[in-house]
Amino acid sequence: MWQKRRIGRTSLEVTTLGLGTATMGGSRVQVTQAEGEALVRAAWDAGVRYVDTAPFYGVGAAERRVGDALRDRPRDEWVLSTKVGRLLRPRQQPGGSTDGRLAPMPFEVIYDYSYDGIMRSVEDSYQRLGLARIDILFVHDIGAYQHGAETHAAHMRTLKDSGYRALDELKRTGVVSAIGIGVNEREVLMEALGFADWDVFLLAGRYTLLEQAPLDDLLPLCAERGTSIVVGGPLNSGILAGRDTWNYAVAPPDVVSRVAAIRAICDRHEVPLAAAALQFPLAHPQVAAIIPGPRSAAEFVSNLDLMTHRIPGALWAELRAAGLLHAAAPTPA
Repeated sequence: MWQKRRIGRTSLEVTTLGLGTATMGGSRVQVTQAEGEALVRAAWDAGVRYVDTAPFYGVGAAERRVGDALRDRPRDEWVLSTKVGRLLRPRQQPGGSTDGRLAPMPFEVIYDYSYDGIMRSVEDSYQRLGLARIDILFVHDIGAYQHGAETHAAHMRTLKDSGYRALDELKRTGVVSAIGIGVNEREVLMEALGFADWDVFLLAGRYTLLEQAPLDDLLPLCAERGTSIVVGGPLNSGILAGRDTWNYAVAPPDVVSRVAAIRAICDRHEVPLAAAALQFPLAHPQVAAIIPGPRSAAEFVSNLDLMTHRIPGALWAELRAAGLLHAAAPTPA
């Protein structure tokens, strides 16, 4: 069984290795219902007791697969997070999704960060999951990265003036145990800490072996406020696992060059780059879990081997000396 860490100041604990289901939802690569459920079961068999999902992943498919795979497991033994901010509506136009993604389910998304939108999203998630409890609720993809500065400002006003009231009510009444925000940018998280208390943030791709800017601002602020971090995308969309993608697109030359320099040092110490990438974030005391998003049960099993690969301290020291690791970054023992 994996070590467990507490979420913020709540009594909720998650395994340090969780399962992210963005890829398993089938919006980026084709994943069947059976393959998705097999992946969730493989994670369970390996002792993973934290699963993160969202309505957006496969426009409903990921939540259905998670619920179907885990419904017969003792509910008090595992933790589930899902998200609000998008509502699914039947697709009116023939053909696939209008955003270019694969669409395993016949839905489009609309953004809604209001009180009513959040309450509706939770009720819809119950139905897709076929479960009676959600443990952690993240506000999904709010921020300038997703919406542009002007639209983000409007969405943030809605969340501040209306949506947060729903989140607070859901936590106060025990419907959920923790509330947070799940995004790809740290700036919006610092903005949100300016008007509310949050138990946990899911930060994808920004605190990794490749990027450690949150050490300068967000992570110290989270430590002060008692907010945990779940690291999504610890492999930076695949660039740290041997693929050419970063931030869900082909990596630019400067990123490719930096990754090549990190890989060269890992190679000298006979450590797979992906092993160092998966293990690195968990050294920070504010990080409660990492949630890689494998495509299949076989890819999940490969990640298990990487998580337990022995990494010599000299590797971290060489990365730091080369300017490839933040001076203040904690490293695994």
